[in-house]
Amino acid sequence: MARYTGPVCRLCRREGVKLLLKGERCLTPKCAVERRPQAPGQHGAKRQRKLSDYGTQLREKQKARRIYGVLEKQFRKHYEEARRQDGATGDRLMQILELRLDNLVYRLGFADSRSQARQLVRHGHFSVNGRKTDIPSFLSKVGDVVMVLEGSRSKEYFKVINETIGRYDAPAWVNLDPKGLSGRVIRIPERSEIDTSLETQLIVEYYSR
Repeated sequence: MARYTGPVCRLCRREGVKLLLKGERCLTPKCAVERRPQAPGQHGAKRQRKLSDYGTQLREKQKARRIYGVLEKQFRKHYEEARRQDGATGDRLMQILELRLDNLVYRLGFADSRSQARQLVRHGHFSVNGRKTDIPSFLSKVGDVVMVLEGSRSKEYFKVINETIGRYDAPAWVNLDPKGLSGRVIRIPERSEIDTSLETQLIVEYYSR
């Protein structure tokens, strides 16, 4: 499966904002955006010129892709699915991205970052409605239950999670069961509940060219 394998801090520096790709590290002084705010590369400090409309749209699309850890082909697929649905395409796109299994594992507090969540899913530590699912792009629906598999609960990582998950404040659109190491999607998230600072209209404009 194709995925980005380069240094993720370069992605944050390229976009000029914290994309929270390394979890808690991004909230400390060690964050690369804090230490080196200029764009990466030899001429990064000179890349401050005003962007064209196309450049602004491209950067917003790239930012969304990098926040959710989705490559272009998969992201375009999510966009086309959002476009076919009723309602604002940008809002539907955000809802689709939020309902991906890797993002749901992150939102439930089982991982510090989406990349860590994606790795946990790929390694087969979770089930959806009782069936083992190792596809990060699996789209959850209202009523779906995501649970840590019994065979994974004895691993040291999930022992630590079991001790700390009770203090985690999950989003209002999911119901977290700390004792059962599981969570249920109780409704589709509203756009106002999604804490990513993205201007989705720019993404829609980019794909509508």
